[in-house]
Amino acid sequence: EVKLVECGGGALQVGGSLTLACEASGTTDGPCCMAWFRPRPGGEREGVAGLLIGGSPTYADYGKGRFTITTDDATNTLYMQMDSLKPEDTATYFCAGAHLDIYCSTIFPLGMDYWGKGALVAVSS
Repeated sequence: EVKLVECGGGALQVGGSLTLACEASGTTDGPCCMAWFRPRPGGEREGVAGLLIGGSPTYADYGKGRFTITTDDATNTLYMQMDSLKPEDTATYFCAGAHLDIYCSTIFPLGMDYWGKGALVAVSS
């Protein structure tokens, strides 16, 4: 079974930067793509950024130009660098993986097969 563990969350002030990491471990038959999600105010998770293994990234509009998703295949780690953070970016960010790459390219939460437990990012003004 694939296990995803996030780290790197924290508290910072508006305009600051933070890098989240998600380490994947488990079976070799793991996800073919990875993504980051965060909950909307109503609780439903929304896609933040998605990345196909060896492919191009996809970002939610609010993340374009501020967030960068990357992977380190040697360590099976997914990253998301977050710059110019705003108070509205405050959330628990979840790492997820999917077997079908369409779900990462569309950052579709219901298509994810694996989830981490989340990392809290708190941005204060």
